[in-house]
Amino acid sequence: MVRQLLQKCLDCGAYCLTTICPECGGTAQVAAPMKWSPEDKRAHLRRKLDGVEQEGWAQSLPTLSNSEEE
Repeated sequence: MVRQLLQKCLDCGAYCLTTICPECGGTAQVAAPMKWSPEDKRAHLRRKLDGVEQEGWAQSLPTLSNSEEE
């Protein structure tokens, strides 16, 4: 699941909105680093504020439609 729309091609370095580069056909990954460090000492508070531990949270995350992935 893509959590950020902007992707960067691993082969040519072009930026795009899909997981497949329109320039060279290579694979693309998220262009920016994670927002928070995995070692964040206050992560449990941030998750509580964002409601991450509640049911249905994963379905609220944005996803690419099939036409955008191709």
